[in-house]
Amino acid sequence: MTVVLKDLIAVLDRAYPSALSESWDSVGLVCGDPADPVERVLLAVDATEAVVDEAIAWGAQALVVHHPLLLRGVDTVGAHTPKGALVHRLIKAGCALFTAHTNADSADPGVSDALAEALGVSVTGPIDAVDERPLDKWVVMVPTADAEQVKSALFAAGAGRVGDYSECSWQSAGTGQFRPATGANPTIGTVGELESVEETRVEVVAHRSIRVAVLGALRAAHPYEEPAFDILELAGVPSASGLGRVGTLPAPETLREFTARVHAALPATAWGVRAAGDPDAMVQRVAVCGGAGDSFLDAVGRLGVDVYVTADLRHHPVDEHLRAGGPALVDVAHWASEFPWCAQAAGVLNEALDVQTRVSEVRTDPWTVGTS
Repeated sequence: MTVVLKDLIAVLDRAYPSALSESWDSVGLVCGDPADPVERVLLAVDATEAVVDEAIAWGAQALVVHHPLLLRGVDTVGAHTPKGALVHRLIKAGCALFTAHTNADSADPGVSDALAEALGVSVTGPIDAVDERPLDKWVVMVPTADAEQVKSALFAAGAGRVGDYSECSWQSAGTGQFRPATGANPTIGTVGELESVEETRVEVVAHRSIRVAVLGALRAAHPYEEPAFDILELAGVPSASGLGRVGTLPAPETLREFTARVHAALPATAWGVRAAGDPDAMVQRVAVCGGAGDSFLDAVGRLGVDVYVTADLRHHPVDEHLRAGGPALVDVAHWASEFPWCAQAAGVLNEALDVQTRVSEVRTDPWTVGTS
């Protein structure tokens, strides 16, 4: 069976749901026709000129990368711009470009799982868990005779879905009352007179992202000109998805030994690997975050880990972190911390599709010279 780009996108979307991406991010298909056949897929952290060269030379029909080529302030992809030129080259060569960025960071498994696996760390959970259930509960009061009509409209709008179940609801009987004021056009009752109506209380849940659609369906289906309803934001339920990972080493080792472990596990870069903390302190409980993870310095301090591995750490935040008694730190190159994800994503595609995958060995780390 011929694999087309649409199939590849579906597999990647299941593994790295776009709903997990940050609001500022740009993920998904950048260029390419979903109907085009795909036989070869190249994976890389960045879509640099050298990586695009490799993809085209190898005859890839898709290039899957972690970092977005087009993210902020893009108002042209003309070939006169460096990034636009790459897009044009890919299109002319029949090679699609697909990005999985912060959605791959938060997915389970994702970027930090790949980093943890490379370091021999057994993962127990995320540093910053994603809310598994960003749900609203809708409570709607409706005349009993119209309850099924309103429920059907809510379900059609996407409400009432719980896991693998649909059209889920709860209802109970009661009595509603109201007095229509001057200017009202009541479906039931008379202006100025108190009215009592046998009503049904309908309760459903809905993902918070479809609140506007559910409200529109409710107002369209409800017989009253002023429906009575409540929207309750449910408390979040932490999931295994989220940014960063926490886990343990098979046995304690010194920070010096652990730093050497990190150096051996990741591809070499001019940035190298450096640690902050007592070199002879024993470490076993580890936090990792692929990419720039200094925003989690406070969080890892509260998690009781012995050492935190991430990228792009700066002098003053590190100094303040250590003064506050935070865990030891290991700082690696941004590209190196995310490179293990490429093999993970290739495995996802190989398991689901009959395609040939290849992880680019091009070092897209921008730093080119390092001394010690």
